[in-house]
Amino acid sequence: MRFDVVTLFPEIFAPFLTTGVTRRAFESKAVDVRCWNLRDFAQGNYRRVDDRPFGGGPGMVMMVEPLVQALTAIKAQRQDRAPVILFSPIGQTLNHASIEHWSGSDGAVLICGRYEGLDQRFVDAHVDQQISLGDFVLSGGEIAAMALLDAVARLQPGVLGDESSHELDSFNPALDGLLDCPHYTRPESWDGVAVPPVLLSGHHQQIERWRRDRRLEITARRRPDLIEKARSAGRLSIQDETALRAIRGTL
Repeated sequence: MRFDVVTLFPEIFAPFLTTGVTRRAFESKAVDVRCWNLRDFAQGNYRRVDDRPFGGGPGMVMMVEPLVQALTAIKAQRQDRAPVILFSPIGQTLNHASIEHWSGSDGAVLICGRYEGLDQRFVDAHVDQQISLGDFVLSGGEIAAMALLDAVARLQPGVLGDESSHELDSFNPALDGLLDCPHYTRPESWDGVAVPPVLLSGHHQQIERWRRDRRLEITARRRPDLIEKARSAGRLSIQDETALRAIRGTL
């Protein structure tokens, strides 16, 4: 798959694409990321890409023409109908289902906005979908773009050391959309706190039940909406419901 990133700061992506386990996806081109500097498509000696907003007010607005020129160059090179994605506070919140969709797609064109935003005429004419990371505002779309790319990259075959690792992540359907359980490693006792004995027992069924119960407990405490979603989808067993009744008494 190929993701073309339109940004004013392509240098931000260099360490991200060459560091950590996800670099395997980028270096192998399993996730082909190409950065386009928006200033390369601006006119004049100063390569201006923004101007004052009509109607007054603080800040600057990214101009239509450089964005259109960049998008035209990308589409001419791609020769496909890749969707154009804008990272914006008004977009749909990025979630696991969205990441799974993008991880199996042909990619997209990612627009990283800055300042007060983009001229709405570009958004109306060219943007297919807007995506948000949550109810807060970033200085630009670059961090959001890297979040999407990182999440997509780690789902590609051969990227993680253990192919099944991502299946045990929070929100994954393999966990019925629940939050993940706590994890422990050596030493067995630290600062007077011991690892839960069941994890040292070697009884795999008991260990899996303990982990499932902890997932249910954490999810019920932190994200009860996910419990209801799993219940509505018929993903909770009789044992799960029994554990949840016990958990409710402690909430």
